Amino acid sequence: MGEFKENIHLLKPKSRSNLRVLLGKKYYTYKRYMKWYLGKEKYAKSKEEELFKYVFFTHRTPLYRQLKDVDMWYQHNKVKNLKVAIKQLNKITIKPRETFSYWKLIGKPTKRKGFVNGMVLYYGNYKSGVGGGLCQLSNLIYWMTLHTPLTVIERYRHSYDVFPDSKRTQPFGSGATCVYNYRDLGIYNNTEETYRLHLYLTENELVGEWRTHIEPYCKYEVYEKEHVITQEYWGDYLRHNSIYRKSFDLEGCFLDDEYITENHAIMMYQPFLENDDSKIHQK
Repeated sequence: MGEFKENIHLLKPKSRSNLRVLLGKKYYTYKRYMKWYLGKEKYAKSKEEELFKYVFFTHRTPLYRQLKDVDMWYQHNKVKNLKVAIKQLNKITIKPRETFSYWKLIGKPTKRKGFVNGMVLYYGNYKSGVGGGLCQLSNLIYWMTLHTPLTVIERYRHSYDVFPDSKRTQPFGSGATCVYNYRDLGIYNNTEETYRLHLYLTENELVGEWRTHIEPYCKYEVYEKEHVITQEYWGDYLRHNSIYRKSFDLEGCFLDDEYITENHAIMMYQPFLENDDSKIHQK
């Protein structure tokens, strides 16, 4: 197994009281408000109805996925929440030196705004919560951004791998979890071009595009390395990988290969040892 940068022992689950969890959330929530309103960052907020001519990257994900032992009403309510959030994000423009903040644009999910109860991942399990399901949208935006010259400056991975892979088409850990407001998705435009986000729903899919006013001048391939499963000393199985990105010019000539991030998640299901025992390491 390759040498990951993070101290794995820090991932061991810690028991915290409800009061400790509540105080921690309030602390980080107000810390984020201070950054938003007192910081020096210039946040993207303008919208334009006109779509830029060129699509730099587009991606789509299914809206309805049957998960083991999970009622389908979670999926239907997720779609309702996506519709509300998309109204805030669709056609947002990121100009040079501006920062895109996922939660600053969406705002706090409340029933008054039209959000409903959906599935929220919580310490390796799931529960019902207002605005549940919005991680599908942050996952989509993060994945698309990795295929553009925009820079991801803030992203959080899922600490738990809750459900087994089912028709996965992207590497493990290629999404971005979101919790209002302290687990945000931040994207900085360090280029000289302006980018516009286009989001919409079809009958069965969530679709996104990063558009520009100039023809794309490169393309990217995002891939994983060092995908392994380990059994840790406290008994849990952990899943690990590293995410890298290759860049090419439009003629396919190789330009660069760069490290993006690494992922570590506690598996909440038993790995299929007989199918992948060459990649399981016991500690």
